[in-house]
Amino acid sequence: MNEVFRCPWAEVDKLYIEYHDTEWGVPLHDDNIWFEFLILEGAQAGLSWHTVLKKREEYRKAFSGFDPRVVSKYGENEITKLVENPGIIRNRKKIHSAINNAKRFIQIQEEYGTFDSYVWSFVNNKPIINTWKSLSEIPSVTEKSVEISRSLREKGFTFVGPKIVYALMEATGIVNDHLVGCFRYSEVLRCN
Repeated sequence: MNEVFRCPWAEVDKLYIEYHDTEWGVPLHDDNIWFEFLILEGAQAGLSWHTVLKKREEYRKAFSGFDPRVVSKYGENEITKLVENPGIIRNRKKIHSAINNAKRFIQIQEEYGTFDSYVWSFVNNKPIINTWKSLSEIPSVTEKSVEISRSLREKGFTFVGPKIVYALMEATGIVNDHLVGCFRYSEVLRCN
């Protein structure tokens, strides 16, 4: 039986393996999933992605299936329920950020047609293909993540610093940061 090589960070457990093998780095073009990743990446700030992945299904329920139009209308009753929900990260600032970002997300959709069109325009609608051989080569911030972060913040988004944006770029396939030896590297290339 041939052993599959995958990015070492994904070897933690089945949850990470499933995420790595099916989602991470695949170019994304669905606005609701973009909104999901914006919420989840913002929630991750200061925590591990593993913590967020374990809570993903509860986030989906708590944030109305990641529908930005519904989340944008959340008021104090919904905020109280979210702060009391042990299934999500109960940080009040992150919860307020998700609601604020839903409003900003809708504004971008109105201005650009889709959030997808807006965000992919930063890379001329083509993923950045890297050729990393080890995890130590992968940056946590790039000039492009700084540029996108700056634009998002100018549009009123919060919890979208350059590190969070770079993680978002990796997760959504704007950048292919699978190691070249990883079996997903070439598979993701074919998705472009």
